[in-house]
Amino acid sequence: MYTTTNFKSKAALKRAIKEGEAVRIFQIGPFGGNEPTDGYTTLEGPHYPAPHTWYAEAQLKDGLVVSVK
Repeated sequence: MYTTTNFKSKAALKRAIKEGEAVRIFQIGPFGGNEPTDGYTTLEGPHYPAPHTWYAEAQLKDGLVVSVK
């Protein structure tokens, strides 16, 4: 899964969550459109075609990322 904003680092993602930014997720390819809205998921970034340099476990509530590990 990716975040709608193309964060270059996990630290930038965490900072956005802490500042109250509304962060949503999406999945590309044939599996897109069935993203979870509640619970936990794994995120990666930055977006393809750049090499992924960070991975995170995110907690979702009502379609928004509320915390990141």
